[in-house]
Amino acid sequence: MDKKLKIGITCYPSLGGSGVVATELGKLLAEQGHQVHFIANSIPFRLGTFQKNIFYHEVEVNDYYVFRYPPYDLSLATKMAQVAKSQQLDLLHVHYAVPHAVCAFLAKQMVGDGLKVVTTLHGTDITVLAQDESLKDLIRLAINESDAVTAVSQDLIRETVELLDIQRPIDLTYNFIDKRIYYPRDAASLRRDFATPDEKILMHISNFRPVKRTQDVVEVFRQVQEQVPAKLLFVGEGPDLPKMQWKINDLGLNDKVHFLGKQDDIAQVISMADVLMLPSEKESFGLVALEAMACGVPTIGSQAGGIPELVLHGKTGYLSAIGDTQSMAENTIRLLTDDRLAAEFREACLQRAHHDFCNDAIRHEYEQIYYRVLGREVPNLKPVCG
Repeated sequence: MDKKLKIGITCYPSLGGSGVVATELGKLLAEQGHQVHFIANSIPFRLGTFQKNIFYHEVEVNDYYVFRYPPYDLSLATKMAQVAKSQQLDLLHVHYAVPHAVCAFLAKQMVGDGLKVVTTLHGTDITVLAQDESLKDLIRLAINESDAVTAVSQDLIRETVELLDIQRPIDLTYNFIDKRIYYPRDAASLRRDFATPDEKILMHISNFRPVKRTQDVVEVFRQVQEQVPAKLLFVGEGPDLPKMQWKINDLGLNDKVHFLGKQDDIAQVISMADVLMLPSEKESFGLVALEAMACGVPTIGSQAGGIPELVLHGKTGYLSAIGDTQSMAENTIRLLTDDRLAAEFREACLQRAHHDFCNDAIRHEYEQIYYRVLGREVPNLKPVCG
């Protein structure tokens, strides 16, 4: 009996942690011989070049003139059903409850119960969208009608259960890194473009939304650079960029801060850093902290959401209360001025990232969930992590 699966994956294809995880998972599954079909309105940006067992199906929105707004959700549901029928998919794995899990529910109604649906909750579908009373019932329906539901942190599971009164079990399946991609790179030459040999580098990577508290990053840096020669690198773009630039200019820090814009090769970029700054107000997991950890870079962060499940305080980074920039600055200075401590943190980061969050282990967890909902025996393949 062929134990390989035919899996449809839908995610937001543009920049974002959920899209990254969904795409990387699909690639890992394809490497194991599973047939993976991405169903989205554009090719996921991390999909890259041609890869065996991976297929892409574009969702085209009907522009019929009576529609005031293009009905993307209905077009997606229809495409899911079409692909499921034509490719004989075993299941749909959708990332985000709205609209993807709702669309998968509709597709299943069209195809039949033989098509299974696995939904992964990533964060804002619960922490933001589920706060809207007009969407709560829809999100609850999508979760309850899925054959399996996973979430990327225990904190997200807690919030989902409490906010939506969910009674069904939710599997904890953490995000992961591909250890073949995320490891300490030689970034010495790149580092010289931004900092002198005696300067340390603080880095923040995000979409610069208010929830990321980028102003706190600037304030922490202001305190740190008064005691330690340092530079601050921002990676990404977003709505808070003008506010950040104004604050930096107001503090007279223009010559100490660099904006690198969006970058694809995060492992190379992040390897320049001595610490990653993640003072978020909400963070269901904190994928960027895991990517930094895998490159040997500790995190200075907040005790928000799932961050404490990832960053071990006093071992792989330091965590402070949200908005406590003084504590964050003190912890940063401690790391930047103690070479022995920094080396210990670096080794702890590498060990934790490559062992506890490695691609093989998390991929295997998802495979177990797939076979479970299909009522099939799980192949006895042990993941290799180290």
